[in-house]
Amino acid sequence: MKLPTLDFSKIRTYSVANRATKVEQAHLAKVPNVDLPLYHFFDCLPPVLKARELLIAARKIAEAVACRRGVVFMMGGHVVKCGLGPLIIHMMEHGLISAIAMNGAASIHDYEMARFGRTSEDVAAGLETGMFGMVEETGSEMNSLIMGCLRYGLGLGEALGRGLRRMMPQYVSSSILANAHRLGIPVTVHVAIGTDTIHQHPSCNGEALGAGSMRDFRLFAAAVTTIDNGGVVINCGSAVILPEVFLKALTVARNLGYPVRGFTAINMDMIEHYRPRQNVLLRPTGCASRTQEDEESHGLGQPTGQHGTPISLIGHHEIMLPLLYAAVCTQLKTL
Repeated sequence: MKLPTLDFSKIRTYSVANRATKVEQAHLAKVPNVDLPLYHFFDCLPPVLKARELLIAARKIAEAVACRRGVVFMMGGHVVKCGLGPLIIHMMEHGLISAIAMNGAASIHDYEMARFGRTSEDVAAGLETGMFGMVEETGSEMNSLIMGCLRYGLGLGEALGRGLRRMMPQYVSSSILANAHRLGIPVTVHVAIGTDTIHQHPSCNGEALGAGSMRDFRLFAAAVTTIDNGGVVINCGSAVILPEVFLKALTVARNLGYPVRGFTAINMDMIEHYRPRQNVLLRPTGCASRTQEDEESHGLGQPTGQHGTPISLIGHHEIMLPLLYAAVCTQLKTL
């Protein structure tokens, strides 16, 4: 089949003055002056794409703190393994976090850091020998504390935090669980039985795990009600458990008459996963119908949802969380 050559002389054009554009001179980055205080750094970021969303996230958190709305921080185990416990504790102490939710892995790493000053192991090597997760002290001690969920009617978070404070191990000052308990900040632990190494131990009691996690789910649902009308929920490093728990807790809150609208949902992880995207960002904020074209044109940080603002910040925890903290502190100076 022979095709005729198109006549390009008939192509229509128009003036640049009539073209809508996404980037202009005002969006260009400035060169940071490293001799100035850190807050000048954020003025140098180009106000586009993820830099813009980072600043929106920081502003929303600062406003929530200033207006005494809830800032609920959900976290996976890798956040502890990245060494961010002291930063999270500092944020709690200064009112930047009002509630903490962990998956089981985060509670184990936090406990081991407090008790032994070290955590994490070679999974492949341990799996080969059948000894992965079989450290005696971690399993027996944590499972013993979790029995307090049955004896005293505690949630998992309170049982572990209270237990660490009573034990006062050498490194307790770095424990999120212990310090949340010290500060009176709700800390909850959400587990699926069989997902955590301490469930492998003969000392594990499924009834205590279930009772404690159920109490924590109810407490977490109460924490979710505090993000209504200007609060913030942050999911940092949990790909499955906490996004699912958040979706159900939000359902319970709304079912009981708490509107939980007008909040900001932030997801922070090294890669984007399906459940955090759907169950933390899009569905809860009323943005589930957003198309890929919408996101490429405007970014997730646009307040276009019926119920709130979704923001996705992808990057390594050990860089992104300190950066977000610094940005929040900078925003607080302007309020």
